[in-house]
Amino acid sequence: MARTKIDGVVEAVRYTPGGEVALVRTYERHGVVWSDRVMLERKDLVERLQKGKRYMIGERKEFLGSVFNTGPAVRYVNQHLVADGGAAAQDRLVGVPIF
Repeated sequence: MARTKIDGVVEAVRYTPGGEVALVRTYERHGVVWSDRVMLERKDLVERLQKGKRYMIGERKEFLGSVFNTGPAVRYVNQHLVADGGAAAQDRLVGVPIF
């Protein structure tokens, strides 16, 4: 079974008082290497998802720069950012720590 290509890993999230995602802390793939932490505003993450990029919820394994523990995919559904299996009534990235 082939592994799915991941373009980014969402490590932490910050919500607005209204419950929308304001900012996410991610790692992004650049060919065979991964970036340091990148802060993305909501609009930037939405643009990337609409262009077909795949972002997963997860965290980097300690001392292993390009190895991640990943969970569900982040999706943009009905104007909301959700993790797979989540409801699309509001932005909700289940299992992502808040910073």
